[in-house]
Amino acid sequence: MTNIDFEAERKRLVNYLIKTGVLKSENVIKAMLKVPREEFVPKHLKNQAYEDTPLPTSHGQTISAPHMVAMMCEFLELRVGDKVLEIGAGSGYHAAVIAEIVAPEVAKNPGHVYTIELIKELADFARKNLEKTSYKNRVTVIHGDGTLGLPEHAPFDRIIVTAAAPSIPKPLIDQLADGGILIIPVGEPHFSQVLKRVMKVKDTLKFDDLCDVVFVPLRGKYGWLG
Repeated sequence: MTNIDFEAERKRLVNYLIKTGVLKSENVIKAMLKVPREEFVPKHLKNQAYEDTPLPTSHGQTISAPHMVAMMCEFLELRVGDKVLEIGAGSGYHAAVIAEIVAPEVAKNPGHVYTIELIKELADFARKNLEKTSYKNRVTVIHGDGTLGLPEHAPFDRIIVTAAAPSIPKPLIDQLADGGILIIPVGEPHFSQVLKRVMKVKDTLKFDDLCDVVFVPLRGKYGWLG
């Protein structure tokens, strides 16, 4: 492995995402600058950590491209103190970025991130990565079916799904707090999908189509089975 200045590479990537209009909010920019993506990718791909592309993890899963992590965080309109549910922990990187925003170390009233992963080996991988990067107190990793949500900790201010669903799982809508935002890709597996945003105000739901995306399929009771 060649010697790479990962901090410099991180700054270069963030500056690129700002220049291209992907990164806009100060809190998201700060989080992307702080979280070491190189600690969340498989060791043999560490040198590629700051390429703006998805990278494989295991079991056919990927860590999202940095621009997609940034976009989804921007769409979520995250705030300090938010309680966030993530479906699809993957390597733990996206959860760490969210945690930097909702539960920064200086926060007097920090939020928390709960992330659910269906594949046990990936849940263990995410937990290990979050522990070594000092996020274990701000992110709770759970092995289970994320399409069912996490009713024992509901309602959630923000919910993010990092795999494509056939439709928006009802349990997730039910567990969204009043004033909450849910972001989820919806569409056929391995084809172009639509990133959708759901905003809940009292008993009213507002749906927006944000952009076309490509994610791995969501597995579970309300996902793509098999």
